[in-house]
Amino acid sequence: MSARFAAIRILAVLSVILGVNYVAWRWLESVNWSAWWIAVPLVLAETYSLIDTILFCLTMWRARDRPGPRSEPQGTVDVLITTYDEPLDLVMGTARAAKRIAYPHSTWILDDGARADLELAAAEAGIGYIRRSDDWDGKPRHAKAGNLNNALFQTDGEFLLILDADQVPDPLILHRTLGYFADDPEVALVQTPQWFSNVDEADPLGSQAPLFYGPIQQGKDGWNAAFFCGSNAVLRREALMQLGIVGYVRDLAESTQRALRASESLLGREAKRADGALREELMALRAEVAAARAEIAAGEPVADTTYRVRARVDDAGRRLVENDLAAIRADLEEIGELPIAHDAQLDVMVVDEVALDELAARDLSPLGAIEAVRSLLDALRVDRPGEAQPLLPLATISVTEDMATAMQLHALGWRSVYHHEILARGLAPEDLRTMLTQRLRWAQGTLQVMLRDNPLVKRGLSAGQRLMYFATMWTYLSGFAAIVYLAAPVFYLVFGVMPVTAWSVDFFARFLPAFAVNQLLFLVVAKGVRTWRGQQYSLALFPVWIRACWTAFANVVLGRPLGFAVTRKDGRAPGGVPWREIWPQLTAMAVLVASLLIGVVRVAVGTADGTGTLVNTLWVAYDVVVLSVIIQAARYRGPAAADREATA
Repeated sequence: MSARFAAIRILAVLSVILGVNYVAWRWLESVNWSAWWIAVPLVLAETYSLIDTILFCLTMWRARDRPGPRSEPQGTVDVLITTYDEPLDLVMGTARAAKRIAYPHSTWILDDGARADLELAAAEAGIGYIRRSDDWDGKPRHAKAGNLNNALFQTDGEFLLILDADQVPDPLILHRTLGYFADDPEVALVQTPQWFSNVDEADPLGSQAPLFYGPIQQGKDGWNAAFFCGSNAVLRREALMQLGIVGYVRDLAESTQRALRASESLLGREAKRADGALREELMALRAEVAAARAEIAAGEPVADTTYRVRARVDDAGRRLVENDLAAIRADLEEIGELPIAHDAQLDVMVVDEVALDELAARDLSPLGAIEAVRSLLDALRVDRPGEAQPLLPLATISVTEDMATAMQLHALGWRSVYHHEILARGLAPEDLRTMLTQRLRWAQGTLQVMLRDNPLVKRGLSAGQRLMYFATMWTYLSGFAAIVYLAAPVFYLVFGVMPVTAWSVDFFARFLPAFAVNQLLFLVVAKGVRTWRGQQYSLALFPVWIRACWTAFANVVLGRPLGFAVTRKDGRAPGGVPWREIWPQLTAMAVLVASLLIGVVRVAVGTADGTGTLVNTLWVAYDVVVLSVIIQAARYRGPAAADREATA
């Protein structure tokens, strides 16, 4: 164990001990219940931060720095470049670089935009081109995940290198990653960092994410939970196809259960209206449906079970129509009005099997139960002739396909690798508006996964994997804590409302060590990597995180649609400052500065405590410095955006 890794573990233990000591004391001794409306939210926010710290410490506990694969690269490879509406020259630049990758492979452009000029350019360059067919409403389904799923059935490489349209690969990217799959046949994914060539050292938009593409992914790798980030990754086709098949079978079983449950309820209602033999028939059919549900829940094959139920429904429908016809025949014969088609020997009306089927299909029966039987037949059709049965290897439960897919693979027992070496260089957003759109989509996608497939209760994941996935999701809930951290010092400086019982020695003796050790842990983990920008944006993007929480909840629980926006990385985004998106941060800064001035005045006139004012002044100053990154970002224009504006 290296000295740095030992120091990380020691600091992690101290951070947890001191953090628990501080938060426990806050709950038990220092909450100012007379101002509970701000005191309780503040201690809840501090509890949230403590949980965040614990999850970070767990992440770093098993951090893994891989030296590289032991085996030589082997296997066939398809390089897949996803695009929707990016400029042709940008896509082709990536495609040509991909074609130059040293290891033998096939290069494909996956065009969701169906552009004839891109298809022609790809053909001229000798690069494969795949255009996705539109779905029934004329729009590509499932965005990037759908694009990749479509390509999986038109290519055949054992491994897939997935690149975004702007991520120009290094010629040795496959030589540096393929060996991991030979080292371990259970490896399904090798993820490499995303690094951006159009970002300077100031990185005002916080694009590089060196803490995530480094210590955090290495920490997750130690728990076999490093996940797919959408680009610059190699995946094993076998694992993805297994995922698609398992997912299809699971979805089929779930949809069949829903259909049977609805049909059981429908038959029960019809039985209550009927009497005699009809009631008995419907109740027997309802019992058959209930038995089928139990069999599928117990793991019986869906096709066999539903086939038997459909046969039983066919028989019931036939008997009901036959009985109805017999009653009608008897009535007509009684009054002498029945036109009889005679059998040559028996002299009776002939109604054969074909006629019964046609009568049942034509809704000639007056019995309402026939409609129930028809609904049941329709609901149980899982073989649907003439309709494609989609296999969706990459997960489509989220607007971001990457994390969800990796989590499904891990749940099936596959392994992942994080290879910490820059092997592709891309383009980051060049203006604040585009960056905010990108961060919102990431947050929405992550929260969709949490709501639809929460890792804490997902079968197949180890305890460590559950916590590693949940840790990423947990960070996007920070917007609510941020509001409290911004509001608490304002209430004290302006109104003298204290969220703690006193700014006492007990407070400082517990808070300062916990805070100092926590910051020291970040410094040691970062190992010289600049992480300040990331810390700024974790607070400064609080409106984005809150909006992501609401929209993801509305999408999953209320069924409201959630759009997918392609991130522009070439300076083509609409110009100007996105005032609508950043007014909460600007308002918060103005309120913080005003409260600071008011606090100083209150001390000067003798209506405020000096110690409390000093503590909250430092707190406000920190918040203002953190939020100021928004002003810097609003003024920033990347190289491409600046060139476009200069020539406009």
